[in-house]
Formats: sequence, C-alpha cells, structure tokens
Amino acid sequence: MNAMVWKLVGPASGIFATAVASRLTKKVWVTITKSPPPDNPEDPDVAWREAVIWALASGAVIGLTRLLVERQAAAYYRKSTGELPPGLGPGDDGAATA
Repeated sequence: MNAMVWKLVGPASGIFATAVASRLTKKVWVTITKSPPPDNPEDPDVAWREAVIWALASGAVIGLTRLLVERQAAAYYRKSTGELPPGLGPGDDGAATA
C-alpha cells in the first residue's frame, strides 16, 4: 500500500513544485527585466542572451524547488511509515515487494 501512495505523492509533489517555481521565476524575471520572459526561447527571433539567461534561471529555480519539495515529501513519507519511499533507498529499484 505504501508504494502506491508514494506513486501518487512523489509525482504530485514534483508537479506542484514545478508550477510554483515557474510562476515565481516569471515574476522575478519581470521584476528584474521589466519585460515578460520569452514565450519560446527556441524561437530564432529571441536574442541568444535572453534565451540563455532565461533557460539557466528557470532551469535552476525549477530544479532546486523540485528537489526541495520532493526531499520534504520523502522525509514526511519516512516519518509516517518508518522507511524511505520505494526507489530512494540504496540499491532499491522501486519494485514493490509482496
């Protein structure tokens, strides 16, 4: 049963973190640059500098936020069940045991 709960909680925490971090990154970008972030950094009409800075900033903020939220979810899971979530222990491939 615990493995099934983690299969829902793990990805849900990542999705939530990505949404929050994305909104935060956009707000910070607008505050600093006084312009909206590029809609599509891959567009050749977007300046290289702007595309690269946006990619680095958004990737770093989203990645770090996901890491923090997913670590907290794993810590809560461990506190609730007494064990790490499936796939997080050393040598654990995430396969459920009977």
